[in-house]
Amino acid sequence: MKEGIHPAYREVVFLDQQTGNTFISRSTLNSRETIEIDGTTYPLFKCDVTSESHPFYTGAQTRIVETGRVEKFRQRFARTAGTRSKPTA
Repeated sequence: MKEGIHPAYREVVFLDQQTGNTFISRSTLNSRETIEIDGTTYPLFKCDVTSESHPFYTGAQTRIVETGRVEKFRQRFARTAGTRSKPTA
């Protein structure tokens, strides 16, 4: 690799803002904020959603209520349900 053209690959702390959990991973992210963990200062990156707080991973994903959809469909097409034309022989 050429020297001086690649970004610094270092340990970065990721903070989940919803849960407050932090984890250390290696990244090339640049950040103005820092955090000290166990006497070592790391760059800090604040995440809105991680696997700790995303509904898909936590199992809190809400299901779409099917009865609401069915009732909405019936209301929309209730007017045309009895006006079906009879086939001519």
